[in-house]
Amino acid sequence: MSEYIVEMKNITKRFPGIVANDNISIQIKKGEIFALLGENGAGKSTLMSMLFGLYEPDEGEIWIRGEKVKIDSPNFATRLNIGMVHQHFKLVENYSIAENIILGLEPIKKYLGLFPYVDIKGASKDIGQLSRKYGLEVDPHKKIEDINVSLQQRVEILKMLYREAEILIFDEPTAVLTPQEIDFLLDIIEELRAGGKTIILITHKLEEIKRIAYRCAILRKGKLVDVLDVKTSSTREMASLMVGREISFKTEKKPAEFGDLVLEVRSLSVKNSDNFDLVRDVSLRVHEGEVFAIAGVSGNGQVEIADAIAGLTDIYQGQILLNGKDISSYSIRKRTLEGISYIPEDRQSYGLILDFSLAENLAMKDYHREPFSNGGLLDRDVINQYGNKLIDKYDIRSSQGIRTQVRQMSGGNQQKAIIGREIELQSSLMIFVQPTRGLDIGAIENIQRMIIEERDKGKAILLISLELDEIMNIADTIGVIYNGQIQKIASADSLTTKEVGEFMMGVTA
Repeated sequence: MSEYIVEMKNITKRFPGIVANDNISIQIKKGEIFALLGENGAGKSTLMSMLFGLYEPDEGEIWIRGEKVKIDSPNFATRLNIGMVHQHFKLVENYSIAENIILGLEPIKKYLGLFPYVDIKGASKDIGQLSRKYGLEVDPHKKIEDINVSLQQRVEILKMLYREAEILIFDEPTAVLTPQEIDFLLDIIEELRAGGKTIILITHKLEEIKRIAYRCAILRKGKLVDVLDVKTSSTREMASLMVGREISFKTEKKPAEFGDLVLEVRSLSVKNSDNFDLVRDVSLRVHEGEVFAIAGVSGNGQVEIADAIAGLTDIYQGQILLNGKDISSYSIRKRTLEGISYIPEDRQSYGLILDFSLAENLAMKDYHREPFSNGGLLDRDVINQYGNKLIDKYDIRSSQGIRTQVRQMSGGNQQKAIIGREIELQSSLMIFVQPTRGLDIGAIENIQRMIIEERDKGKAILLISLELDEIMNIADTIGVIYNGQIQKIASADSLTTKEVGEFMMGVTA
């Protein structure tokens, strides 16, 4: 019997115009947490998609428990006790949690011994017991559309466990979670391993690998660079191997030179549909050449402030002034034309049209004006040339260049596309909400550098991030929010990480 539960030997996978995996061989031991580390588009998800049967390799072999197998579908992978939680969840929103989990494996009973029906009541009971066993507490009767992202992820994990998966693949599982939710998930992964599961973790977050992984395979541009023992390897070594160069964990910047006032928010309040206060009496000012960061625990109103300024959310009271002009009642397009660039928190729902091409998405804010259109007709040549320019400038990686359907791109490259498009507008105010969420360390370094470059050009930057290290690294001014109210506004140099953390928890000074 082989000591390896999974062996992938000399795996090669090609797509039009790109070799996604180039002669990769990895071996994974039963009961270990094995990490796949690499930049966005390095080939991590493609490699694991072949293990789960979504793709078949063009070359190479897959061995499971010492036997050579041909995994030609997810159903066959499930029969081999392989499960996968995808980066973008595969759930039916108007179905209940229980209905999603049993989909394809519906337990059938017969009424009066004659009439078949799905035993949803029995399934819900089993799922409730399963969720409690693994600390994944969910209400089986709730609909997917009514639960948050963290709970949706638990549903995906329960789908695997319900199918009795022994090999669990997690594809960027923390990309859309808050720091608190990340800690909870990593604890769950460790518990699953302790229960005898084999875990494969696809990620680019070095601190997560250091915390729970045993070994780490590093991929770069489709090739296997090295397999490291995590305990004896430094994060700096892993980062350098991942991107092929030395990484700076500190963004270099010169002292800020503030110019004219660009954004002024006066006594802003925002309510939800139930008339509950999300933002209460918030006032702030952002100048040319300033990075103003709002720090806070997720759900304290910071995203609603950004959405209100960009026009995605109606304000209850207050004023929003851009370059001295009251834009509180302006449409989203009019605010864009007045000089607002916006990188939203939810890239797929608000930043992109997933079924459009990359070129079309990159021209999304400009298509209605020259030179992108003339007399109401789109100029495809101009749109394509512009798309190629941004792909090169912002290192946006995709299988078919400008023709790629955005849905088929990795989350990190989708984010690069949005950031490139919004920066190219050269707006006087640039709002970045979670700009580096889901990006690898090399891309994070580049995005943070670009934010500072825009600041140095005289742009006003409003940054909203859940990453306190990111805020402390690049902000000039920090506003700390708690329960919808700004607790403190001060220069970044005058605040310590500990002080900001205390204000985030509601401490007043």
